[in-house]
Amino acid sequence: MKKRDIASLAIKTLAACVLFTGAAGTLGLANAQTKLKWAHVYETSEPFHKWSVWAGDEIKKRTGGRYEVQVFPASSLGKESDINQGLTLGTVDIILTGASFAAASYPPLAVTYFPFIFRDSEHQLKYAKSDVFRELAKGYDDKSGNHITALNYYGARQLTSNRPIVKPEDMKGLKIRVPDAPAYLAFPKSLGANATPIAFAEVYLALQNGTVDAQENPLPTILAKKFFEVQKNISLTGHIIDSLLTVVGGPLWNKLSEADKKIFSDVMQEAAEKTGREIIASEVRLVDEFKKKGINIITVDKNAFREAVLKNAKPTDYGYRQSDYDRIIAIK
Repeated sequence: MKKRDIASLAIKTLAACVLFTGAAGTLGLANAQTKLKWAHVYETSEPFHKWSVWAGDEIKKRTGGRYEVQVFPASSLGKESDINQGLTLGTVDIILTGASFAAASYPPLAVTYFPFIFRDSEHQLKYAKSDVFRELAKGYDDKSGNHITALNYYGARQLTSNRPIVKPEDMKGLKIRVPDAPAYLAFPKSLGANATPIAFAEVYLALQNGTVDAQENPLPTILAKKFFEVQKNISLTGHIIDSLLTVVGGPLWNKLSEADKKIFSDVMQEAAEKTGREIIASEVRLVDEFKKKGINIITVDKNAFREAVLKNAKPTDYGYRQSDYDRIIAIK
């Protein structure tokens, strides 16, 4: 073979290799899988985790395997303030979080934590589909750069305590743990209790060693975190109908195609609905279960607590807009 022919063959072979490598690279990109981190602070036994895992599997299925979601429960990627910050830093991609924590970016969002703003779970579920929620969620999106996809019913917050709390006056001087967010302060402060913000993962120990006399959470959380082991009284105050937001971090949301945005939103809203349905059913069941465990269940006069709170506090005292409060109260 002549030198010229050998050189020509070598060039053709090299070109073929480059073309093949390029094609393989393109194919690899098309089939590349993006791994996502979904974080929350709840136990694996709770519906929030169960339906987060379901949502991750659905996202993988509906995107043809292009996204794989790993769910990190029980504060394994940090406490609630950490995972909120992680969204902006890009260290986590999706979180479940209380509006009270998301409100660090956009305070009006936490108006839903003002005591007795919701009548019951149905009122809150209607709020989740209302214009006022859409407007507040957009305010958060614009300010934070992240995106709220769904609102999850979390439960009616009830009080557990060392001594029985029957009427508003019993709250005076009570050392009560509340989440480390301003939105939770209105209820204890307006009733003369001493609010002590403590991270969620540290509450059991704080109750056990007497750092605080009381805490407040929905019944499914009281069960999952075993607070009933160290507190023998549950007062059914229902002072806050709580919710969690499903939030996708801006760095991820901005990369998604419109079709993928729809898949993520649809799946997360379906998961929120399934979570809420399960929790509402469990709240009814758990009253009897706690009684069987020997817990003193106290049915209080909720109106007395509501009137005592509203006498001493109003939404604007905590930086919320009266107009948002009024619109939510008016939802029928």
